Amino acid sequence: MNINLSLFTQAAAFALFIWFTVKFVWPPLLRAIESRQKQIADGLAAGEEGRRSLEISTREASQMIEEARGRAAEVVAHAEKRAGQMIEEAKLAAREEGEREKAAARADIEQQVARAREQLRDQVASLAVAGAEKILRREVDAKAHAQLLDSIKAQL
Repeated sequence: MNINLSLFTQAAAFALFIWFTVKFVWPPLLRAIESRQKQIADGLAAGEEGRRSLEISTREASQMIEEARGRAAEVVAHAEKRAGQMIEEAKLAAREEGEREKAAARADIEQQVARAREQLRDQVASLAVAGAEKILRREVDAKAHAQLLDSIKAQL
């Protein structure tokens, strides 16, 4: 192996290339690599944080849904209970209204019966008076017959 000047020149050029690369090229590359590593690490950390946040949010949403379902079930149960109460109240009110109408109808019937009896009494009395008039016209004692007719009228 023959060492000559070209080998030294090549070694010097290589050393100069290494120095230039270390001084001027390598620092920006390292900064870019470190920046990229930091960006990737931050992205991974943010992704992990997002995953944890998603899990927490999912659990909270599930709890909220369960609570809402429970409240909805309570509201439905309350509504059904209230509907039952309203039906019972309506039945009771209808029964009461029916009883009032029956009582009013009975009172009306009793009034009509009383009026009919009164009219019948009046008609019978009129017939009795008419008969009495005919009898009185034939007989002499009008006072005795009038008293008799009044007592009959009172009895009717």
